[in-house]
Amino acid sequence: MGGIHKKIDLSIMPKELRLLLQIINMENKKDTELLKEKYFIDIDWELFLELARHHRIYPLVYSKLKKIDVKLIPLYVIETMHQDYKENTFQMLHLSGEMERVSKLFTENNIRLLFLKGPAIAADIYGDISLRTSKDLDILIPITDLKKAEELLLNCGYENEEILPVSSKRKWGSHHVSYFHSQKNIQIEIHWRLYRPPAKEPSFDELWKRKRISLLTSYPVYLFGKEDLFFYLVNHGAKHGWFRLRWLADIDHIIRQRNITKGSHTFLKENQHHYLIGQALILASQLFETPIHQEILPLTKEKRSIKLAKLAVFNIVEMGHIHINQSSKDALANYNKHHPFSKKSSNLKKLYFLNLYQYSVKTNIHKLIYVMKLLKPNSADVNTLRLPKSLYLLYFPLRPFLIFWRNMKS
Repeated sequence: MGGIHKKIDLSIMPKELRLLLQIINMENKKDTELLKEKYFIDIDWELFLELARHHRIYPLVYSKLKKIDVKLIPLYVIETMHQDYKENTFQMLHLSGEMERVSKLFTENNIRLLFLKGPAIAADIYGDISLRTSKDLDILIPITDLKKAEELLLNCGYENEEILPVSSKRKWGSHHVSYFHSQKNIQIEIHWRLYRPPAKEPSFDELWKRKRISLLTSYPVYLFGKEDLFFYLVNHGAKHGWFRLRWLADIDHIIRQRNITKGSHTFLKENQHHYLIGQALILASQLFETPIHQEILPLTKEKRSIKLAKLAVFNIVEMGHIHINQSSKDALANYNKHHPFSKKSSNLKKLYFLNLYQYSVKTNIHKLIYVMKLLKPNSADVNTLRLPKSLYLLYFPLRPFLIFWRNMKS
């Protein structure tokens, strides 16, 4: 049902990204012929691969390649994507084993845990862990078990990656801490909250009551209930401006499986962040041709959801541009060549829209915190204009002008 809100402009997306989405959305041979006529013209295949990796959608794309005439895609592109697909499958199997071990370790030590990401979520959404990527394991536990969980991980060879101890991070309003096992090359994030305070969220006990058991492992591994998982993925994607399309692919699959039903609609509508759900549905419909069911269709009609969806498209494009800039100069040159939107837009305009999204997506209390952080001077301001310590307070009113000056120079 891709006809929702056609006013959202997708023309700013590079054609390589649009081709990736079209391949994922392919259903039959007729679609293949349409792809051949419309989308396989003047494609930069290096950029195609870079975008597939950045958006973490290459497993889904590769799974559809067998339906496409191989003459349309260079052999090295197919081979590269096949290699990425195989490496991801091994990574997910590796994480699956560790997920089961950690679940057993924590449970035997009377720590309840819910997996937020990783193979359990991939199996639940796609029915196949090879179709989703995951770089680490994210776990939610009760805050009262935080010290015990850290001791267990440290005893198993994990190291705390944070500079500050857990007790200090809690005081400074954080909500998770990272651990890394150098021999296993696995990172685990332990969460005691889903979101940064003062955001409202269900208690661990509420989430635990609605939990489900994963069918992926022999030892019990628990994940969120369907509605809780859906809203967590929506919130996570919205927070990051959906700059990785994998998050929207998750939403697409959940909706197609009708895991969000008429009964779920009441749960979602009563949620204080239901406008984020509307945004996710609009974007999924536009980019993945997700069929939006009648019972949740009203969520796509809200003005704030539509505004956020439009801003998200800019964020998706520009964050891809930034990522490619960091990873490959050649790919960036091709991105700029084929993507005039990034080329013509000034840095100041890009900065404005990226910050506008981050501001618009927040609740009122988080908007206030966000503005305060924006106004707080940093080292870049000091390097731009050297003032004596006695005049440091002047950096606060001068900060907007210093940001403007830096962007004009660049």
